[in-house]
This record gives sequence, C-alpha cells and structure tokens, in this order.
Amino acid sequence: MHYDYLVVGAGLYGAVFAERAKAAGKTVLVIEKRNHIAGNIYTERTEGINVHKYGAHIFHTNSDVAWEYINRFAAFNDYINSPIANYKGEMYNLPFNMNTFHQMWGVTTPEEAKAKIEEDRQKSIEEFGGEGFVPQNLEQQAVSLVGREIYEKLIKGYTEKQWGRPCNELPSFIIKRLPVRFEYDNNYFNAKYQGIPIGGYTGLVERMLEGIEVRLGVDYLANKNTYDELADTIVYTGPIDAYFGYRLGALQYRSVRFEEELLDEADYQHNAVINYTDSETPYTRIIEHKWFEFGKDENGRNIPKTVISKEYSSEWKVGDEPYYPVNDERNQKLYQEYHKLAEKENRVIFGGRLGEYKYYDMDQVILKALEESLD
Repeated sequence: MHYDYLVVGAGLYGAVFAERAKAAGKTVLVIEKRNHIAGNIYTERTEGINVHKYGAHIFHTNSDVAWEYINRFAAFNDYINSPIANYKGEMYNLPFNMNTFHQMWGVTTPEEAKAKIEEDRQKSIEEFGGEGFVPQNLEQQAVSLVGREIYEKLIKGYTEKQWGRPCNELPSFIIKRLPVRFEYDNNYFNAKYQGIPIGGYTGLVERMLEGIEVRLGVDYLANKNTYDELADTIVYTGPIDAYFGYRLGALQYRSVRFEEELLDEADYQHNAVINYTDSETPYTRIIEHKWFEFGKDENGRNIPKTVISKEYSSEWKVGDEPYYPVNDERNQKLYQEYHKLAEKENRVIFGGRLGEYKYYDMDQVILKALEESLD
C-alpha cells in the first residue's frame, strides 16, 4: 500500500500530525522504533498507578486551541504542579514565592522579601564589579537576579547536577529570568489550564491513533530507502543529526537515567515532585507517581502501594536516549547547518523536540504539529 504520509515516531508530535492527516482524509502509516507508542510521555500501569516511565509530564497551557484539542482524547484532572525543594533536609516551596521566603528568612510581607532579596543582590553585584556589569556565566546571572542565598540553596546544586558542569562554566542565557512571586502561591506553572489525563498519557495517544496503522519496533533509519518509497511525504520526529548520519557531527544532549521502585507502603514523600537541590545527593529529584492522580485509582479508591522514580542526569552519547538539547552557541551553530540540509529534503517534514533540536512543552508540540498538518 502507498500512503500519503509516513510518520516516523509515535510520540505526541507524530500522533497529532497523524490524527489531523487522517481527519483530512489522508492515508497514514506510523512507525516507531520503540515497542510502545506515546514517546516520552508514555505511561504504564503498575499496581493501579500510572507511572511516567520517562519522567514526569504535567500538561499546562494558556492556549485555548491546544487545550480544546487535547481534551478531545482524554478527560483531565485538576492536578496543580507544586514541587518542593529539599536542601539538606530544609524544605522549600517552588516556585520562589512568599512561602519560600518565609521558610528561608521568616519574612511575612512582600516588602520584607523584596528588601531581603535586593540587599543580597546588591552585595553580590558589587562583588562582580558594580551596576552595569554583564553576567558572564550562569552563576553571575542567577545571583544578580535573586541573590546568593537563594542561588546557593535552590539553584546551584540542582543546576550543576542537571548539566554536569559548574554553574560558573555554564552560559548565562540558560537562565534568562527566574520566576519570583511576592504572593503565597505554590502553583508552579500558573497556567490557564493544567492537569493530568485521567487514565494516563498512553491511553490519550491510543485514542489519537485510532484507525491509523501503527508499526512498532521499526527502525526507520536502518531501512530508510524502503520506507521512503511507501509515502509521498515523510514526517520525521527523530534526531535531525541522526537522519543525516551525523555527517556534520553529533548534536549534544543531556540524558536522564531513572531508578524506579515499587514500595509496599501508601506514601513515600507526601508530594508528587521533590527536587534535591544540594550537590551531595546524586539524583536531581524523586517523583512519586500516584500523587499526580491524588493517590487514588480510577474508581476513587486509595492505592495501598506507591511507585517512586529517582532521576539522575547524565552525559549523553550517540545511542543513549536524548532528553534536553544543550542549547549553547556551538550546538546552535551546528543545528543551523543541519537545518540547511533539512530544507533541501523536499518530501520531509522535521518536527518535534528531536527533529527541531528544541525543548518543547507539550502544548507547544501540539500547536506546532497542528500548524504543520494544516499547511
């Protein structure tokens, strides 16, 4: 059979594109290298808990278009992301807000908090050369925004584990701004719409792909010529440098390793997400998956067991699972060279975080896939 579209990758971008193409009357074949659909938002049921196998994903958006689209395939609960930072046993609410500042300094008013931050900022800025200095690295950027104490306790250790290098060796643009709120509000995203799909993300993607042929365990690049002949247009969502055989060199990513544990207890950490912001703890955070759905199964019953995942950030090499693009100057220049090659591939649409070498939130993935599918 010959298809209008071959979609390479059954993640969110590929699923949205395929669903829209089918709705427009096009024929579509979806192939996926892994043995499951849904890409990195894949969830798997364990003891009644929808476990996020590739890290936590909380859907949040201010876009009516993205929200209305995604709700066609799943009902969402009203989970609000309110992570906690653990710094050597000291617990702080995130994002930085009046709860955080009260926990850190005992202040109770925005005026007190602003004065404390400004005092710390000015002291640090003087150390860097006074007003008008231009931050040369991430450490200087962060300290000039929120002061040294918040930086030392809540930014430094976590960031260095995340990127695998000291903050004073990381470019300043990684932290363009830091969300600081002078109200008692632990809502991390503060988005118009927010939640988790009831029943998990895998079921959501399954419904997107209903009626579409999907083949799992298929390595497109290993048999590229054969698969290219099957369709008029290729929608490629894998790594753009891999598509071109790394001929210009490999783009860099950070990867993540997960240690998952099923525990015979009802509650491990009392919250879905706890970040470990000290340097000594080897993992960046612990996810307790059941709290994304309030600790209850689909029938509203309390779940007697729990599943946790410890996340370890790691260096990436070709063959590892890529997670976060390293958006420094060297990699952006290299991506632009690959992008020039991609523009010459007339039958191919490069999409998603790997195809475009760009970190996307889920709503951004949806909007971009909708845009491409409607062109």
